[in-house]
Amino acid sequence: MASTNEAHQQDPRARINIRRQLERPAGPALRPGTGQDCGSAAASPPPHRAQHRAPHTSHVQERPDMPTAHVLDSEIFYREVGEGVPVVFLHGNPTSSYLWRKILPSVGEPGRRLAPDLIGMGESGKPGIAYTFDDHARYLDAWIEALGLDDIVFVGHDWGAALAFDWAARHPHRVRGIACTEPVIKPMTWQEFGPARPLFEALRTPGTGEDMILNKNLFIEEVLPSTAVSGLADEDLAAYRAPYPTPESRKPMLQWARSMPLEGEPADVVARTERFDEWLASSTDVPKLFLTFEPGTDPALIEWCASHITALEIAKLGKAGHDAEEDQPDAISAALAAWLDKHHLRAERKAPQGTRTKG
Repeated sequence: MASTNEAHQQDPRARINIRRQLERPAGPALRPGTGQDCGSAAASPPPHRAQHRAPHTSHVQERPDMPTAHVLDSEIFYREVGEGVPVVFLHGNPTSSYLWRKILPSVGEPGRRLAPDLIGMGESGKPGIAYTFDDHARYLDAWIEALGLDDIVFVGHDWGAALAFDWAARHPHRVRGIACTEPVIKPMTWQEFGPARPLFEALRTPGTGEDMILNKNLFIEEVLPSTAVSGLADEDLAAYRAPYPTPESRKPMLQWARSMPLEGEPADVVARTERFDEWLASSTDVPKLFLTFEPGTDPALIEWCASHITALEIAKLGKAGHDAEEDQPDAISAALAAWLDKHHLRAERKAPQGTRTKG
């Protein structure tokens, strides 16, 4: 759940009891797709938790309406609604395109609204890679090229926003606009991280982070349910849990936590962040929208964005946590629709005959 709003005093992630997590034994191994202990024929799901749905590979086969694109050595699953100018919705950690399920149809026509599952997450393939920021960017690039997308409007949450900023900075003539919620948007210091510091220090500690995420599935079982003010229904938590039935499958979540640009590390992520910050500050012709919430969004981050990003509009949408798409889908949809229409971002923009704009 890495995001710059970790510095906010009311961030629910700051309330995770680190000592309790370190002392809590890992849960029993699960039979994939059953929610049952390997040592019990009829184990009950934990309190207030739904059972696992079927493994993500068979789930794709059961939903032929949801397309899959073959990219590089794997596959990217994505949701798609409508036709017209592409509006690409990117999720963060540890969610999936499921985060956008209520928003894609509600933003309205026209617009080809697409929401991929990042590589290794959701229904997408899980190749044997390190799941660095660069890996995610490569697979996202390949997916965009496979679908022939151009003149794109991005909507990003958390790390999805960072990936959108990064793509736009590298392809400045192929982006129409960018909207974001709870973005990873700037290099940070531990002092800025505030009360969430102990959690992320533990996650970045070799061995400790592996135990918390790979063995105990902390992000799904403890953090995610607390990041929506309205809470998560059992069926929704089950949908987010399903792609991660084994320790191996949870590696992308841990790597995201360790990729936060903190105190100059990781150097490659810091460099990318600084590059896209330069683009955000100079791209006066690209409309940008920052949707903010209380208590989710750090006021200091709002102030930083207002002073460092050009062509930026900031909209306050009321009460929501970090995963605001679960709390305020209608308000987010309405704000996005109004912004798209205000800047004519749904209208087709034809390039001169015989040319194709590229960054």
